Amino acid sequence: MSTFSSMHSPSYSHSFICSSSINEKKNQRFVFSSFPRFSVPANAKVFLQCQANSHQNAVLMQDGAVATKVSPVEKETPIEKLKSELLSVTSSNEWDEKAGFDINENESTVSITVVGASGDLAKKKIFPALFALYYEGCLPKHFTVYGYARSKMTDAELRNMVSKTLTCRIDKRENCGEKMEEFLKRCFYHSGQYDSEENFAQLDKKLKEHEGGKVSNRLFYLSIPPNIFIDAVKCASSSASSGNGWTRVIVEKPFGRDSDSSAALTKALKQYLTEDQIFRIDHYLGKELVENLSVLRFSNLIFEPLWSRQYIRNVQLIFSEDFGTEGRGGYFDHYGIIRDIMQNHLLQILALFAMETPVSLDAEDIRNEKVKVLRSMRPLQLEDVVIGQYKSHSKGGVTYPAYTDDKTVPKDSLTPTFAAAALFIDNARWDGVPFLMKAGKALHNKRAEIRVQFRHVPGNLYNRNFGTDLDQATNELVIRVQPDEAIYLKINNKVPGLGMRLDCSNLNLHYAAR
Repeated sequence: MSTFSSMHSPSYSHSFICSSSINEKKNQRFVFSSFPRFSVPANAKVFLQCQANSHQNAVLMQDGAVATKVSPVEKETPIEKLKSELLSVTSSNEWDEKAGFDINENESTVSITVVGASGDLAKKKIFPALFALYYEGCLPKHFTVYGYARSKMTDAELRNMVSKTLTCRIDKRENCGEKMEEFLKRCFYHSGQYDSEENFAQLDKKLKEHEGGKVSNRLFYLSIPPNIFIDAVKCASSSASSGNGWTRVIVEKPFGRDSDSSAALTKALKQYLTEDQIFRIDHYLGKELVENLSVLRFSNLIFEPLWSRQYIRNVQLIFSEDFGTEGRGGYFDHYGIIRDIMQNHLLQILALFAMETPVSLDAEDIRNEKVKVLRSMRPLQLEDVVIGQYKSHSKGGVTYPAYTDDKTVPKDSLTPTFAAAALFIDNARWDGVPFLMKAGKALHNKRAEIRVQFRHVPGNLYNRNFGTDLDQATNELVIRVQPDEAIYLKINNKVPGLGMRLDCSNLNLHYAAR
């Protein structure tokens, strides 16, 4: 178990402290202004989860994550959307028509370049996700995957690195090993600087060799820090973009440090790309249980009537890791737990959980409902926010260093590794219901879950059977995103035997057992 060191606060003697300033609601943005601030503009892009038979256009990436293209200004017609989007996860025949690939596969190819291929994100998430697409037959006939990074590496070394992270996680069929070998044969590597047009021109030459004169569609996935986005995009656009097909760029979170830097980054990207070439992604929305959240609510009559302040006491959004920065604190210290987890992953889940029923499953309709939730959020109060930083601790006979003991972290760093906030949505459905958002590193265990605690039964005849602990009698819906995906509902039940003794039981849907 880790503990948290106390940062300077005259009014608190325990190990957590409150944030330093009260947050503001400004220009219809939801803002944490004390860390410093992050925000979700009124015209923010949000990402619609993918469902196998829906008619939405999306890029399926990490952990099944989805990046969708939503215009912040104009609504495209359905035909225009089908032309402008990238990938779908429907059948093979529908794939070509919806994905933006040329229908005649013999005349076109897709080249996917992972920029930052030697990094942790690429190894653990992007390459496995690309293999999952290939395994399910969701990539076109002619495709190539190129890794691009500063590290010196051969094609064989890249394949060896990637092979260690590939799994047939969706459906373990007998041909899994063969599929891996086939996929790895399509993976190549090119070493270069992110700000070198010459190096990207060399990449362009290699891509053309694999494309063999076909119509070339090119996708660049930026698995790099935001401060080098622009250099990479500039070089890719000028020296490695497609001459006869489309060129698109996927950018990962964090997309800037706050609202102003996010807007500046978008403006800079648009010097080299049009808006319909840019795909912003929050890979957490592709988690199976996050995708299932709206299905659970909107397709089951037993839940939708309960989804309001009348029956729900509080909602907890929890993200915890059982490890610290482990030598990778340079990136984390620049952003902290709030920007790294809370303002993107957890805030997106909150908006998806709390939104009203959308007009359709179209990305724009879901985005509109999410934005309504964000606009209704109350400015945070000082007493509703707590932050902390983990100290050295022992677990299982092993001693783990404190956050500031990490050589990649400044000794005087005050970057929070833990944060908790009570958020409130001032609308008719959620008035007075606290949404408790908690995230941290080096905690008891690794988990990500949504816990919905329902109100006590008025005049409950059986309260005395639970003694004074009324919380024991509380119904609770738990949606566990990771590590073991599950949905379970805590209910009160009679213990078999003589007498009237009550106990808490779980109605359990464990995904691994399906």
